[in-house]
Amino acid sequence: RSGGFLITKATKKIYAALKIKGAKFHPASGMISVGGEKKKNGNVLVFTAGTSDISVAEEAAVTASFLGSKVETVYDVGVAGLHRLLNNKKSLHSARVIIVVAGMEGALPSVVGGLTDKPIIAVPTSVGYGTSLGGLTALFAMLNSCVPGIAVMNIDNGFGAGCLAHKINML
Repeated sequence: RSGGFLITKATKKIYAALKIKGAKFHPASGMISVGGEKKKNGNVLVFTAGTSDISVAEEAAVTASFLGSKVETVYDVGVAGLHRLLNNKKSLHSARVIIVVAGMEGALPSVVGGLTDKPIIAVPTSVGYGTSLGGLTALFAMLNSCVPGIAVMNIDNGFGAGCLAHKINML
């Protein structure tokens, strides 16, 4: 509707080949944007459990921002260091919707859900080792969360999370 567009799963090589006026490459997310909403509304908060989850979180953040949401990112606040999450209570309570990106055991969305009444979009990532099974362990943990109000995206679907967060944010 805005006349702009996003490209996901892009590389710097693809960006260079496009030669589109006004295009912007977002290396952390592997996205290319052209246009997008200038005015930012509401407040979407994006958490990651670890630094390995940042590329998926950035995909969500770039998408929500492109669509017109104000976005705040807080990275590396996983359950292995809960004090880092608790240091961000102000952001947690001021958000209208929260995206939580986590791999490994996928516990962070449930923990965040226990700390807030805001809608949570959980995004499992394919990072991890051992029995992480390419993100299936995190996906199953998020789907089986006992915390109400958590929506779960597919593995590595930061784009979908950003779209849903923006829609919720604009309600």
